[in-house]
Amino acid sequence: MSERKVLNKYYPPDFDPSKIPKLKLPKDRQYVVRLMAPFNMRCKTCGEYIYKGKKFNARKETVMNELYMGLPIFRFYIKCTRCLAEITFKTDPENTDYSMEHGATRNFQAEKLIEQEETKIVRDREEEELNNPMKVLENRTRDSKLEMEVLENLQELKELNQRQAAPDFEGMIGQARELEQRAKEREIEEDERETQEMLGRALMKRLRDSDSDSDQEETPSEAPPREGTPSEAPPREGTPSEAPPREGTPREAPPREAPPPASRADRPTDILTTVKPSEAQGPSVGGVKKAKVERWEKSVGKLGGGAALSSLVVRRKPAAAPPAGCISKPGPKGIPTTNSVPMNAAPLAIHSSSLSLLGAYSDSESE
Repeated sequence: MSERKVLNKYYPPDFDPSKIPKLKLPKDRQYVVRLMAPFNMRCKTCGEYIYKGKKFNARKETVMNELYMGLPIFRFYIKCTRCLAEITFKTDPENTDYSMEHGATRNFQAEKLIEQEETKIVRDREEEELNNPMKVLENRTRDSKLEMEVLENLQELKELNQRQAAPDFEGMIGQARELEQRAKEREIEEDERETQEMLGRALMKRLRDSDSDSDQEETPSEAPPREGTPSEAPPREGTPSEAPPREGTPREAPPREAPPPASRADRPTDILTTVKPSEAQGPSVGGVKKAKVERWEKSVGKLGGGAALSSLVVRRKPAAAPPAGCISKPGPKGIPTTNSVPMNAAPLAIHSSSLSLLGAYSDSESE
């Protein structure tokens, strides 16, 4: 592709640029350019507003016989977007701006004209004072007179306001001071309250510490009880007592007294002979209270307390002459034994547990 791009042209040795014919174009000829409106304007024909920045295809030409410090001035022709009326404006290099020429009026032009007029007046005054010292004195006298008039007018307005409204400035200042004093007193009270609370908490803590120290000194040192030592639990309120024995039933033998704590480790079987609290009684049926049956006893059965099982374990007694009315039965190995139960008496109903009977039986063998 490089061979298609021509960067240099060939000029023959006999080339004469003066022989090239020149185009004769008019100096005021127009060019079509693309531009944006330099300011807000309003069409004089239809009243349409054209805002700054709107784009147009404009015609551009050079203004003849108008120069500013050797710079040419250009004129632009655009058309209204509504009625297609022609609007013209040209450059203003003196003010670095554009000036409206025909077909529309520039918006906010009044402010700009006033500023220009004020600037022109100030410039003319400076030129006059530069060459005429009497003019300077006159201008100063006029300025001081205007200033005095302005101050007098201001004083009159202040007096009028004071006559119409007479605020109490002293009262307002007093209220402000009172509010400030109240705020200070409130802060002081809050600080004192916080200080009292902190002192009270510190005093209570000190008293608690001293009480705890005195209690530790007064309380004698006691050895803690050993683990596993049986302690008598107080009976619960509402616990039913043992049911009275039925008529015709022999009374139960009094239970053995529990050994003292010092000899609790003499024999391992002593724990079986300790007295247990009576079992809670179940609900009464037909006026007769029945012993409470545990859930495991319903399926397995009770170990002791029945007439059938009470005859299996009997305490051995030394051989003695059988009393009258008692039957002697041959024991094992031909040794005669006697029963302590009369013939016509029903077997004793032992209400103690089977474990206590077993302990009593082992004691009898050891004896």
